[in-house]
Amino acid sequence: MSATTADTPPPAPRLPKRRGVEFSLLVGAVLICVYGYAAVGLARNDAVPHDVLRYGAGLGVLALLAHLAVRFCAPYADPLLLPIAVLLNGLGLVLIYRLDLETPYDVAAPTQLVWSTLGVGLFIVAVVFLRDHRVLQRYGYVSVAAALALMTVPIFFPAVNGAKIWIRIGGLSFQPGEFAKILLAVFFAAYLAANHNALAYTGRRIWKLQLPTGRVLGPIVAIWLLSVVVLVLERDLGTSLLFFGLFVIMLYVATGRTGWIAVGLLLAAAGAVAVGWLEPHVHGRIEQWLDPFATIEAGQGPSQVAQSLFAFASGGMLGAGLGLGHSILIGFAAKSDFILATAGEELGLVGLTGIFLLYALMVARGYRAGLALRDSFGRLLAVGLASVIALQVFVIAGGVMGLIPLTGMAMPFLAQGGSSVVTNWIIVALLIRVSDSAREPRPDPVELEIPAPVLEEER
Repeated sequence: MSATTADTPPPAPRLPKRRGVEFSLLVGAVLICVYGYAAVGLARNDAVPHDVLRYGAGLGVLALLAHLAVRFCAPYADPLLLPIAVLLNGLGLVLIYRLDLETPYDVAAPTQLVWSTLGVGLFIVAVVFLRDHRVLQRYGYVSVAAALALMTVPIFFPAVNGAKIWIRIGGLSFQPGEFAKILLAVFFAAYLAANHNALAYTGRRIWKLQLPTGRVLGPIVAIWLLSVVVLVLERDLGTSLLFFGLFVIMLYVATGRTGWIAVGLLLAAAGAVAVGWLEPHVHGRIEQWLDPFATIEAGQGPSQVAQSLFAFASGGMLGAGLGLGHSILIGFAAKSDFILATAGEELGLVGLTGIFLLYALMVARGYRAGLALRDSFGRLLAVGLASVIALQVFVIAGGVMGLIPLTGMAMPFLAQGGSSVVTNWIIVALLIRVSDSAREPRPDPVELEIPAPVLEEER
């Protein structure tokens, strides 16, 4: 029998591109950042900064160029990802500029703007030239080799603030581990996509947990352990925790087995206890977390964590106002690790909640794009990249607020750090590409007509 018109399924509804929505949100994001920049000047000097128009024009041009790249090369991409990134990046520039007024000998905002420009440039390159995210699946092992190399190099450079995570060449410094997290996410997605059936349905059952064969799980565990050893040698607990969390989340998504979460939590606890006792730098941070006010009681003045808690408490519900806080008392890390304390003090609980909601919305849209895809690699890649942002926010916010031991990482888009802002822009570009593939209309299925005699013969 031949297919009839009644048997043909109706075509899928065409989704709107929503590029106009994206442009409107970008205009709002730029205006909010310009208002914040002007508010800092009014609070500190009773005058609008003379370069406010230049700041607004620069941020607006970057947003417009990124929008044009998405409009013409990823027209069905999620309309919220780019505006959220622009708003967070712009707010970060405002907060860094506000802290620069307290440290005229150490101005960081112009450098951060240069790094942000480079990040947007790489965002545009990725959106324009990476037309199919599935191409990355071919380079899984190349990605992990490059990631391990990037994580190993800082071991041979002097430690900075107790951690060997920086490469300094002349006046230039960058953090290779920031780029390694993207490469490891690509490798985990490629390997798990190719072996998720074997991981989920083969192996030996121990109690309620079914362990896959060593041949399947061995390579990925070995590479993960090697990366953790490198990070322990660098005394960078934050990035090690991020990679561990990424590994467990992607393994759970690939197999659908909740037992991996329990195993991951047990291994994380055991590793944290071991490193906390054996590594003096990490042990000191754990002691500071357990008693952040110990230095005050000893007459040595408040520690960074204590000053951060004072800043959050001073902010209250609505905050002291941009430019009117005292978070610079935190010290040298006020613009990087502890920039969230400035946001909490000057924007209050309301502003801090808004920032967290922006991160939550970005992560949720990344998960949504991944779940809408049919190919397992794209699904795992989107979940992995969104989880990188979620884990960073949790680790940094938890450390600054005293919920977990402090780790030296940069708040995505907000904190000072060229490597971090560039890497996060690349993550957003990949999420844009994945969401475009997820929302792009697919061609209608073509019904093949099979001659009736063939069917009769088969009967």
